[in-house]
Amino acid sequence: MPQIPNTALIEACMAKIHRATVTEADLNYVGSITIDEDIIDAAGMLPFQYVNITNVSNGVFWRTYVMPGKRGNGDICLNGPPARHFQKGDKIIVLAETWVTQEQMKDLEPTVVFVDDKNKITEVKRHRAIPHPRA
Repeated sequence: MPQIPNTALIEACMAKIHRATVTEADLNYVGSITIDEDIIDAAGMLPFQYVNITNVSNGVFWRTYVMPGKRGNGDICLNGPPARHFQKGDKIIVLAETWVTQEQMKDLEPTVVFVDDKNKITEVKRHRAIPHPRA
């Protein structure tokens, strides 16, 4: 197996919002996903950061950027074209990415934010990677 140079950047998951409920889908808004600012902060995400969204209800996968929503109101709104694939009430998983070196990968501890059906935070966990046999 070829060796990955230590300086190569690896795309990795830095945060996850687990099973959030879509509160709105607005086809006429100009792109993005609006997320309650409390959830953004808990996950360590940033406004305009790219995220991947998986619709648990129908399997659709979408990539867009984060827009902060009103703090504390539980907003999870899919805006623009994704509104054709994500509907109010759908369960989704939001994955934020980062780029790290092979060395940094060893210390990566992605944040997982768990929410209830109204998108109120119920738990925040840090997950330590399982050591790779070559590490």
